[in-house]
Amino acid sequence: MQRQENNRTFSVYANSSRLAKNTVVLYLRMLVTTLIGLYTSRVILQALGVDDFGLFNAVGGLVAMFAIVSASLSTATSRYLTYELGRGDEERLKTVFSTSVNVQIGISLFVVVVGGLLGWWFVDYRMNIPADRMSAANWVLICSILTFAVKLISIPYEASIIAHEKMNVFAYLNIFMAVMKLAIVFTLFYSPFDKLKTYTFLLLALHLLIRFIYTVYCKRHYVECKYKLVYDAPLLKEMTQFAGWNFFGNAAWLFNTQGITVLINIFFGVTVNAARGIANQFESVVLEFVNSFMMALNPQITKSYASGDLDGMQRLVCRGAKYSFFLMMLFAIPGILETKRILSSWLGIVPDYAIDFVRLTFLSSMCTVLGNTLVTAQLATGKIKKYQIVITLYGAWVFPFTWLAFKLGGSPLWAYFVFCIIYFGMVFVRIYLVKDLIKLSWRYYIKEVILKSALTFLIALVPPLIVFLLMEDSVLRLLCVCLVSILADIAVIFMIGMQASERQSINQFVRKRIGK
Repeated sequence: MQRQENNRTFSVYANSSRLAKNTVVLYLRMLVTTLIGLYTSRVILQALGVDDFGLFNAVGGLVAMFAIVSASLSTATSRYLTYELGRGDEERLKTVFSTSVNVQIGISLFVVVVGGLLGWWFVDYRMNIPADRMSAANWVLICSILTFAVKLISIPYEASIIAHEKMNVFAYLNIFMAVMKLAIVFTLFYSPFDKLKTYTFLLLALHLLIRFIYTVYCKRHYVECKYKLVYDAPLLKEMTQFAGWNFFGNAAWLFNTQGITVLINIFFGVTVNAARGIANQFESVVLEFVNSFMMALNPQITKSYASGDLDGMQRLVCRGAKYSFFLMMLFAIPGILETKRILSSWLGIVPDYAIDFVRLTFLSSMCTVLGNTLVTAQLATGKIKKYQIVITLYGAWVFPFTWLAFKLGGSPLWAYFVFCIIYFGMVFVRIYLVKDLIKLSWRYYIKEVILKSALTFLIALVPPLIVFLLMEDSVLRLLCVCLVSILADIAVIFMIGMQASERQSINQFVRKRIGK
């Protein structure tokens, strides 16, 4: 009994240590790629010029809509590979990998043929493109579709790396790709050929190179990544249905975000759309930090379920949701208080509603992250049909309620009010749908995750709010608010947000490091 307890303690420590290391690696990856990406966006505009840059985004945006397909397939592949790793069935793992490759190849061929024909018709007959750039537009379309197909075929290899929790490899390849994209942009200044055509062709070549690196690495390190021709009808049906229902849920999310953007455009015009675009940029950067943590956490949740360790899974689900909220809180409190100063320093001229949109975006994101680990837990079980139907039908109310609010004369802010209310309620719907599948106590989740997170946020908000109210608007106040906010967050999270066992683990870790 003592040996089993010691093994369990060692396993928890090893998993926590690996989670921490993977999270740090993914944060560094995100920081580097974000900085390089921002600089690349600036340079490429200079290299291509405004017209060709707009043409690239317009035509490439058609293909980008297929991203919802790749996201669904990636989630399905990651889930099944991670699940089989948790079970330890090597032969089944090989079958899952080869089946996922077959699925990706089939979807890729479909996208190339159907997407190519529809895209060609739309570009040539529906888009407003200058006649002298029509050839370049079709070239962009072809290269973009082929690039997307290469990304699809790479999904099983990328999913294998994530399932094995080798986040350092994933991070290195992402950083390498970001650096190479910047190098490609610089070559355009010296290219004697059409710059837009050269750029899209080199992007395709880069993705082929990344695909080759993924293949070589996975074949050398993971036994399951040696493709073999296999046909497992039940598994193929199961994976396809899983991806299909996940696609159903992703499509609803797209409708509740991009659809609302269209509604705002119809009722209020492009100026308010610009404000929403600014808020979306803020949200995407902050969510990258939370998503990096979730990428490191998700494989452990799925493996715990696959191995039958429901107690360990429940701990990961509850703590993961809570710490995702705390990570968001680190950015949300100074972001909400100093939105005006941040936007003024960044943009100079701040569009109407931008300040309120950014603040409400932070609040809506904090509501959403409280249920992120519940989504992972549900996907781990593989039983997602009922879940996706209920969640999609519930979430679908965002669009009609927002339309009704606008129709009755409501301001654009109602889009965020409706979203916050419905998606906060969705956390409780997810608890209800998941609790029986993983034996989760809903009372415990509400007490330890939702109420404790809300209390931590309200208390941590007080010190930076006092600084904000006492000081005049300035860069100095922004710095003081950020510093006080970080210190208050850390103190309140440690004293109130954490359980006694979590505080004890941190104390032991600090003493151990100091001792060394």
